[in-house]
Order: sequence, then structure tokens, then C-alpha cells
Amino acid sequence: MLDYKRMFSLEGERALITGGATGIGYSIARCFVAAGADVIIVGRNEEKLKKACEELGEKAIYRQFDVTHTDQANELIEEITKNIGKITILVNNAGVHVKKAVEDMTDEDFVKTMNVHVVGAFALTRAIIPYMKKEKKGNILFTASMASLFGIPYVLPYAAAKSAYLGMVRSLAAEISSDGIRVNAIAPGWIETPMLHKALDGDDARKNKILGRTPMDKFGDPTDIGWAAVYLCSEAAKFVNGVILPVDGGVSIGF
Repeated sequence: MLDYKRMFSLEGERALITGGATGIGYSIARCFVAAGADVIIVGRNEEKLKKACEELGEKAIYRQFDVTHTDQANELIEEITKNIGKITILVNNAGVHVKKAVEDMTDEDFVKTMNVHVVGAFALTRAIIPYMKKEKKGNILFTASMASLFGIPYVLPYAAAKSAYLGMVRSLAAEISSDGIRVNAIAPGWIETPMLHKALDGDDARKNKILGRTPMDKFGDPTDIGWAAVYLCSEAAKFVNGVILPVDGGVSIGF
């Protein structure tokens, strides 16, 4: 008899979630905990990390860490593995956002965005792969974006970074999935988060344009992404590999 509860459970898993104190990362952590996983949330702001762990409960701990400090990625993974236990899921979710016309973008804007999203995710992924290979098991998940799939104005560095995730996911899946490590991404649509409001508040024309292209005519809830992440990291998705899953209310189907 099929056991659907076991197939969708994350009991016995330990997830490291970057940018896990707020927004989509926090909702992924909430859903992982509800599914039975232990979580380690990572971020720069210790007060936010502490508050998030208090809300998440005893299955959550944190590490204060800046993903752009790539020279410390190996040390972070080694410390957690030694003192807490093996990490079976890595969620590369940390991100920053800048909204400007391209001629107003600075080199610093571009480099900072790429360092957080791409270089930081690469460093942690590279650091954790040997441990997952040793166990012959693991899941690596990237938080992509609609900006990975469409041309969106005024967010060029963000779009470039999120588009880079598509190549990373496909290349990694082709290279390491024979070692028992699945690599996937979620491309959230427009989700009710502080980052969304930063991008849209005061820009009603852009907000209405987005909703007008969303068949469900609403923004998503952060847990919509969290539950999709649970699925992709569960046994129920054991043959799902190298995909970018849109969770977007239908935006990406076009009309």
C-alpha cells in the first residue's frame, strides 16, 4: 500500500536555507519544519534570525553568515556537519534587489547582486557537494524567479543573476545526479513579500500590469513556495531532477 504521508515527509532531513529569516526563505523553513525537517537558517541579521527561530520552534537553529564571504563557505558547512549533523538539503535562497533604469545602474549594483545570488550560491553548493556525494543522497534547491524566464525592465542585475540559476541547475543536475544528488529550482511568480512591496509600492501601473497577466488575478502566498519546496525535496519527487518549477498563478503559460 502506498504511504503518501511518508512520501511527502521530510522527517530525518536537515536543511540549510540561506536568507531564511524573512520572506520566501522563512516560509520555506516553516513548511520544512511542518514536514518534519530540522532547519538551519542563514543570514546576516542576527536579530531577525533569532526572531525567526523563536517562531519556528525547537527544530530550527541559525548561523549568522554572509553568503558573499565565499572564502568561509567550506568552514560553515564543516562546522555544521561536525557539531549539528549532516546537511541533506541546501536551499540557495538569499537575494538582494535593485530597481533602476539600466543607465543608472552602477558596477557596484551589478556586482553586489551577482555576488549574493550567483557567487554565494556557487560557493555553498561547491562546499556541500562532497558531503552529499559521500552519503549518496542530497537535494540542492535554488530560488529562481519570473526574471529567469521573461524580460522584466529595471531589474537587469537581478534578471541576470536569476537567469544564471537556470544554467547552474541544469549543469549541476547533469554532473552530480548520478551521485544521488537532485538539483532543482522554483521560479516564484509575484509573491506577497517585503521584496515585492519594495519593487511595486508606488508603482500602480506596474502592479496592475502584473496582475493583468496573472490568470489567477492575485499575488501568491509565501507558503505556496514553501510547499513546492517540500515536494521537490521529498521522496515524492525522487525522479524530478534538473527542472525549474514555476509557482506563479499561471503567469508563465502566456495568453
